[in-house]
Amino acid sequence: MTAAEGTLSRGLAARPLFIATIFLGSFLLFLIQPMLGRMALPTLGGAPAVWNVAMLFYQAMLLAGYVYAHAISRMAQRRQTIVHLAVFAVAALTLPISLAELGGRETLPPMLWLLALLGASIGPVFFVVAAQAPLMQSWYARVDDPAAADPYFLYAASNAGSLLALLAYPFAVEPYLRLKEQAWLWSGGFVVLALLVAFCARRPARDPVPAAEAAPPATWHERAVWTVLAAVPSGLLLSTTTHLTTDIVAVPLLWVVPLALYLVTFIVAFSMGGAIFVKQAKMAAPILLLLLGGYTFLAQGVFALLMALTNLVLLFVVALALHGHLAERRPPPSQLTDYYLWISLGGVIGGFFSAIVAPLVFDWVYEHPILLVCAAALIPAKPLTKRIGALWKGRRGLILDIALPLVSLVASWWVHTELILGDRAETAAPALGIIALAAVLSIGRRLTFAACFGALMLALGGWQAIAISRIELARERSFFGIYTIKADGARLIRQLEHGTTLHGVQSLIPDLQSEPQSYYAKGSGVAEAFAALPKISGRFAKVGYVGLGAGSLSCFAHPGQGWTAFEIDPVVVRIAKDERLFTYISRCTPDLRIVMGDARLSLAKEPRHTYDLLAIDAFTSDAIPMHLMTEEAFKVYAGALKPDGVLMVHISNRHIDLQPVIAAIANDMGWTARVRDHTPYDPDLPGIDYSRSIWVALTPTETRMQDLMYAGGAGPAGWEMLRERPDLQPWTDDFASIIPVLKQQ
Repeated sequence: MTAAEGTLSRGLAARPLFIATIFLGSFLLFLIQPMLGRMALPTLGGAPAVWNVAMLFYQAMLLAGYVYAHAISRMAQRRQTIVHLAVFAVAALTLPISLAELGGRETLPPMLWLLALLGASIGPVFFVVAAQAPLMQSWYARVDDPAAADPYFLYAASNAGSLLALLAYPFAVEPYLRLKEQAWLWSGGFVVLALLVAFCARRPARDPVPAAEAAPPATWHERAVWTVLAAVPSGLLLSTTTHLTTDIVAVPLLWVVPLALYLVTFIVAFSMGGAIFVKQAKMAAPILLLLLGGYTFLAQGVFALLMALTNLVLLFVVALALHGHLAERRPPPSQLTDYYLWISLGGVIGGFFSAIVAPLVFDWVYEHPILLVCAAALIPAKPLTKRIGALWKGRRGLILDIALPLVSLVASWWVHTELILGDRAETAAPALGIIALAAVLSIGRRLTFAACFGALMLALGGWQAIAISRIELARERSFFGIYTIKADGARLIRQLEHGTTLHGVQSLIPDLQSEPQSYYAKGSGVAEAFAALPKISGRFAKVGYVGLGAGSLSCFAHPGQGWTAFEIDPVVVRIAKDERLFTYISRCTPDLRIVMGDARLSLAKEPRHTYDLLAIDAFTSDAIPMHLMTEEAFKVYAGALKPDGVLMVHISNRHIDLQPVIAAIANDMGWTARVRDHTPYDPDLPGIDYSRSIWVALTPTETRMQDLMYAGGAGPAGWEMLRERPDLQPWTDDFASIIPVLKQQ
């Protein structure tokens, strides 16, 4: 056997070991992310932006790991091994993983506090595991002959591990293991990873290639290209997730799907044989951007599931085209760690834009169409035909580069005025056709195509979205979501929407403005409870409710009662108290006490046995704040209630059946529970907007429950026993899963 054959043989023998090491490292990285999120829920609350900020933290730590890997990759192999295993040993001192005790929750901005919490909790172990993918590939390039084996295929193994962990946690780990068991399982995996790294270090290895023989370093222009090609898909991943879950359809676990597709694009782009799929993605991406991305501004609430599917298809194809182009530009193995460092930096930049900058700057998910336009400017497509390509030769091409975007922009405004504002499709169609033709002709001229594509989105709802943003008080955005206030002149009502979920309605007719609407209509479970309250608790009853909304519950108040609202979002408080928008609070409880912060933490600080009635109404755009539905949370509620108090829980939800969850907790606590599923009579009159609602009442004794049912007016016939699931354990901070209670759609 020749020396070259021996080198290749050693490389092939080492391949399974390095694949296993990289696979396990990435698996652990993506397993710890949702695991820590579950640990942090009782502290963080159910904010929808938590996931995006957490993703930014993971990307930043990944960058730190890649910088570290790049820094030590130039050392001799023995020194690298000593340094890296020493870092492993230091990180292992923080095991088993757990949530850090961190103050400043009330003083720091939510984003900064969350980043600090994640860093203090898993920073060391995440850092060392994050370095695995580039460092192990660098080691493998020294074991194997770079001319005979391309180490970049290991990047596909890395993303495969990430994908498997992403899918395994909600379906195979969370439903069967408690958090403590999950933490020990992960810690065991960390130890196994350290052992695998030690075995990888024992493989015969060459020292780094001497500088005189190594490939020249990448230019700063090339590094900038790597960064941008990674940044746009990263930002698009988060913007797609936000767009789907706040403006199209709020389905539990939907955030898993965009991230899974994003990881698959990396697997395909860097796998052997992936080039053919990348080529097809580059051809399809411009057309799909026009056909699917053009309707981005019109997606809210219209054909929700179909629009969600089209957004996912668009994310996959665009990310595959860009990641494929990124893979095509990969440098020789000697520059591998430098390459991954700049890819990681791009991921951080994209994540920072979507998670931090956009919520502060925009009042809607404008980052999504912006990133789609950026993608259109980056995809290296070719003209659809040679004849079209010939149009762009010479001076004629420069003229078209200027003329087509200008014509498209003017036509987009015409479409807006005729179609969106005037509902005159017949006069808007020619202008829309001009934009489409300009965009199709400009495929292959990336900046020109991006401009025409942007004009198409402006035509189809973009101008209207911008107009709404310019209207005072029409829309606001915070860390906790996007709020839209809509006045329906025909029905004479004003609505507060949080994403896709209605969070409050008030009549515009003066005589009806003190009558609660939507989920709080006469005959609803909460209306019955408030009607019974003076009879069972006296005229000076104390009332608390979680989730301010538009302040609708305030108008159930009676003179002499003391009312307290618990709300986590200052923007909601500002909306509810602004008399130009909603007047429930000013009319009915002008002295309402409002406690800011996460309700569970705030209630735990309240004097014990304060409230006669406590209402929990804190769902966020159909998402479940799981930390408010655990046994520990219900014990907090019980501590805040008087010994004979009443707990009301709003569980109206399109996707999750919470009756068995509450039934299991009530049985475990020894409480009595009933549910009222109320569909009110809708008279279809102006100023009235009633909605079906499902409210659960819980009391310490059956006697108190009977008092509530008879005093409220509906009687026992209006309340039913909760559906129970004998196999369902009560949710706790340590163990909970929504998989068993998902409704069949």
